[in-house]
Amino acid sequence: MNYLEALILGIIQGLTEFLPVSSSGHLEIGKAILGVEAKDSLTFTVAVHGATVLSTIVVFWKEIVQLIKGVFQFQWNTETQYVSKIAVSLIPIAIIGVFFKEQVETLFDGNILLVGFMLLLTGLLLSFTYFSKSNVRSINFKDAFIIGLTQAIAVLPGLSRSGTTIATGLMLGNSRDEVAKFSFLMVLVPIIGANLVDLVGSDLSSDQSISTTALAIGFVAAFIFGLLACKLMIDLVKRSKLIYFAIYCFLIGSIAIGYSLFFV
Repeated sequence: MNYLEALILGIIQGLTEFLPVSSSGHLEIGKAILGVEAKDSLTFTVAVHGATVLSTIVVFWKEIVQLIKGVFQFQWNTETQYVSKIAVSLIPIAIIGVFFKEQVETLFDGNILLVGFMLLLTGLLLSFTYFSKSNVRSINFKDAFIIGLTQAIAVLPGLSRSGTTIATGLMLGNSRDEVAKFSFLMVLVPIIGANLVDLVGSDLSSDQSISTTALAIGFVAAFIFGLLACKLMIDLVKRSKLIYFAIYCFLIGSIAIGYSLFFV
């Protein structure tokens, strides 16, 4: 992987991790266009995902600190309840990670046709948010579990995790501010956990497919553009502007399907 490829893939990861257009789907499309097998470089994957985790922490650092302080009061307060809801939302993705990790990984093999159809599904889900009413109801434990189920389903390449979870939360009647915050905070543990598993189970020092400079370029690009995308997404959810991403997903999904049928 050269410097330009690392930069492009880092930007793609940073932007699409938070915008509701599927980071996994766009990375598969990006790798197909560039002719790069980025999935073979575990070091790069860990780095760019770590960068997007860092950008989330930077955006929500006040909320995270408040939650930690509240939990360590060892009371059933608002913060402890919120963290408990996040824990409930993680049950489905934990089951997927423990029992179906290998099966999921086989889906990330450049299957552009699957990516195309999942992008169409993402567009459909985002379209529903256009008609959802603005509510002020907070997320309860039932909502947290249902949103967690959709996060688990969104491991499919092309199905946007943020788009799916936010659309689900809005259709359940939760407030836009609450859904956006919950969607981004609930993903921290799965990403960090997956990266730790990869770090423990693999010898990253033996990965010679990417240089340190290219790795740094990818990390910085993913962090900067992830930071921008995270802030932008929060604002867009509040202003009910996700319909434009639905149109984008329909367009890119259709192109991906056409490409896979006629050029692959």
